[in-house]
Amino acid sequence: MSVILLIIEIIIVGGMIVGLYQKNTNLMCKSKRRLDGKTAIVIGGTAGMGLEIAADFAHRGAKVIIACPIEDEGLHAKKLIIRSSGNENIIFKYLDLASLKSVRLFAADILATEERLDLLINNAGVGTPGDFLTKDGMNFIMQVNYFGIFLVTMLLLPLLKKTGTPSEPSRIVNTSSIMHKIGRLDFENWNRVGYWYKIQIYGNSKLCLLVFTRELAKRLKDANVVVNIVDPGAVGTKIFQSAGVSFGSFVTFIFTILFKQPWEGAQTAIYAAMSLRAGQVSGEYFKNCQLCKNVNVPYDEDILQKFWEESLKCVKL
Repeated sequence: MSVILLIIEIIIVGGMIVGLYQKNTNLMCKSKRRLDGKTAIVIGGTAGMGLEIAADFAHRGAKVIIACPIEDEGLHAKKLIIRSSGNENIIFKYLDLASLKSVRLFAADILATEERLDLLINNAGVGTPGDFLTKDGMNFIMQVNYFGIFLVTMLLLPLLKKTGTPSEPSRIVNTSSIMHKIGRLDFENWNRVGYWYKIQIYGNSKLCLLVFTRELAKRLKDANVVVNIVDPGAVGTKIFQSAGVSFGSFVTFIFTILFKQPWEGAQTAIYAAMSLRAGQVSGEYFKNCQLCKNVNVPYDEDILQKFWEESLKCVKL
């Protein structure tokens, strides 16, 4: 029991230090840029940071499409955004990243109904809900946090390319985490069940998003589309609520009390979507509304090429 109490004390003290540091150093996106006539998709835009991002775009005049797998949550978020912004051009669409079929249906619907796509914000994700396979045969955490994002982005690229111009490229913003630092690119085992600790799977998924961002940027160098990735910092959301009643509730409590509020955590993603500086670079990593140049992907070209090929294979592209 004493060991458990010691661990809890360490977590609380560490959380307080991180929280105080973030509160005193958190920067805000100062861009006043309007989005009238623009279309933005915010995946995971119905709660937490995603809801704050979607609401920000709505206040700027954009047509905002929010997507999640829970219809009641999506419709409620739509009402909240319309009420707060006065912008009624808000659409909810069903999207389950844990289903490749759902992702394909969502993308096909967007391509059939939308004439443009200026912003794609990939903010959806899960913490450590469980170590099991989806119907597609992939690890649930990996599929929601990476493979589903990979597929929906690849399928929406034609519309993003069509919309972007040399002076105003379309933008893709992916959401990472400091946990990418513990991630591993292990192609043979990244979808295995019972092989990794769940927190390791989470780290693997965030590393994959970082590598995906870098590799996609290379492939889009001749297109009018930029893709960047953001680290929102430690944010008080419910992403780890599913990690068990006791532990999940404890972590959520610590995150909520000590760390950034969702609107604060959303600022870097908004910055990556709005600032002129972020629209001039691609494949870069942003944190606290600043470009970070010291985030490297220490893999050779053969491994990176295999990463791309394996990703395509897993989502059947």
